Amino acid sequence: QVQLVDSGGGLVQAGGSLRLSCAASGRTFSSVAMGWFRQAPRKEREFVAAISWNGARTYYADSVKGRFTISRDNAKNTVYLQMNNLKPEDTGVYYCAASRYEYGSSWSNEYEYWGQGTQVTVSS
Repeated sequence: QVQLVDSGGGLVQAGGSLRLSCAASGRTFSSVAMGWFRQAPRKEREFVAAISWNGARTYYADSVKGRFTISRDNAKNTVYLQMNNLKPEDTGVYYCAASRYEYGSSWSNEYEYWGQGTQVTVSS
């Protein structure tokens, strides 16, 4: 059974940091891109960041560029999202996802497996 388990969310003050993790099990994802998406209350899910299968390419939403860093450890089948200088508008449920392809994109339709989500709340 393929499973992605998101963790690392929590409550943090504006300007603080959090590190999200996504551990995959059931199969290896070292040959596909991974991504992070988020969904704020009463808003649609949006792309946050993606990383290619080997970590050589990364992609970010404009709203998080310079503050968030996506990385992966294929030996551990884990993807990370380091979030710095958090803002209240970063609040939401964060989901990791595994793509069907080697290189990541912002299109959620390209991702076939999803984690259960981890809540991030940033207070002002």
